[in-house]
Amino acid sequence: MPAPPPPAPTLVQSPRPVPERRRLWWHRLFLGLWYRPVEVLDEARDRSAWSAAVVLCLVSGVVGVLSADAFQGQWAADPSAALKLMGLAVGCVLAASFALGAATHAIARTLGGNGRFAPTASLFIVLFWVTDLPRLLLATWLPPQATFVQALTWTTWGFGYVLAVLLIRGQHHLPTHKAAAAISVQMLAALALLKLGPAQ
Repeated sequence: MPAPPPPAPTLVQSPRPVPERRRLWWHRLFLGLWYRPVEVLDEARDRSAWSAAVVLCLVSGVVGVLSADAFQGQWAADPSAALKLMGLAVGCVLAASFALGAATHAIARTLGGNGRFAPTASLFIVLFWVTDLPRLLLATWLPPQATFVQALTWTTWGFGYVLAVLLIRGQHHLPTHKAAAAISVQMLAALALLKLGPAQ
C-alpha cells in the first residue's frame, strides 16, 4: 500500500508555546536584590509587586518608629497613644512610598520611557526599602549619629540609587543618563527626609 502523500506546504505556522515564567517569590526578590540584582531585576521586568511593596512599607515604618526617641518617650507615658502614633507614621510611610513610586514612573514617561505604572512603582518601592532596612535595623540599637550608622546610610542610599537606575533603564528602555535623571529628585528627597533627617 503506497504511503500517503505529504501535506501541502503552507505559509501559516502553528504558534510555538510560550514558556511560562516562574513565580518570583518574595525571598528571592528581597535577597536577590543584594547579591544578584541585575538578574533579579531582569526576571522581575513587567511584573508588579504591590503585596511585597506594602509589606516592606509596613515593616520599615514600624522599625523606623521603634527607633525614634519620641515614640519611646510616648510609650513610657501612654502606650495607647504611642500605638496610634505608630499607625499614623506607618500610614504616612505608605503614602510617601506610593508618591515616590508614582513620581518615578511619571518622570520616566516624560523622558520618553514606555514602561507600565504597576511594575515601575511597586518595584521602586521594594528596592528602596530593601536597601534601607539594614540602616533602620541598626538605628534601633546604635545612636543615629554614630559614624558607622552614617556610613551605612550613604552606602545603602548609593546602592539603592544604582538599583533604581537599573530598574528604570530596564522597565522603560531608557539610556542610563535618562534613567538616572528620572530617579534623582526622589532619591535626594528620600535621603534628606527619611535617612539623614532622622539621623541628625
